[in-house]
Amino acid sequence: MEQIDQKITTIINHFNLNNYAFSKRIGVTGTTIDSIVNGRPQPDGSRKKTKPGYDVLSAIIDEFDINPDYLFGKSAVLLKSKASKTPTYSGMPKVVSTTPDGKENVVYVASKARAGYLDGYGDAEFIESLPVFKMPQLTNGTFRCFEVQGNSMLKTFYDGDMVFGKFVESFNDIKDGRVYVIVSKNDGIVLKRVYNLTKDQGFLNLKSDNTDGNYPNFNIKSEDVVEIWYVTMYASKQMPEPLDVNDKLNDLEVKIKSLEQLVSNK
Repeated sequence: MEQIDQKITTIINHFNLNNYAFSKRIGVTGTTIDSIVNGRPQPDGSRKKTKPGYDVLSAIIDEFDINPDYLFGKSAVLLKSKASKTPTYSGMPKVVSTTPDGKENVVYVASKARAGYLDGYGDAEFIESLPVFKMPQLTNGTFRCFEVQGNSMLKTFYDGDMVFGKFVESFNDIKDGRVYVIVSKNDGIVLKRVYNLTKDQGFLNLKSDNTDGNYPNFNIKSEDVVEIWYVTMYASKQMPEPLDVNDKLNDLEVKIKSLEQLVSNK
């Protein structure tokens, strides 16, 4: 997490100012700002940074339209004007499918429906056009099933597998290193291992399990996220391979040693 001196440096750089010009804009001396961002020289040769007081922070906020939550580590949005326009995660699906008796269905989003889903996730008519089914194991939440597309998550999931995701109500509920389906405005529907940096840096970091070099990590800004589904179960058409010959030989060796031990004990 960035310290307050780093945040002030970011603000100075954002407005293409130097420390002296910045200090004049907020009505303090250049020495004051320099001691905050660079620190005062100490007898031992080190530099000790000064923490800005309330008056300095208030002047920065007022003069440069700075989002207070940015300064105090609660937001990654620098400017107040942009913060007020930044949409927040809704915390609930726009549309759910239910049975006549009010129980929720699992909506199935196949690969061919991905493009339409990005436009229609909030459209009741579109959601109702998708296949639905019931899964006795999936209770206490809203669930959606997505068909895996591509090979970025090999060897955890294969192209054509189906993952079942439970709707995540808050960024705070994301557990680092777990697999999620993220639906976002710019990247569409992606299945990735997720690391939550929304609180400190304003984005999710997404990683692929396939490490062949073709699937680099990338970030999605929190304001671009429209749905998050935590993968709790999956179904695969990939059947386990038969035991390798070496595995069979190892098993046979263990059995022979076991028999030898029995014979020697008699």
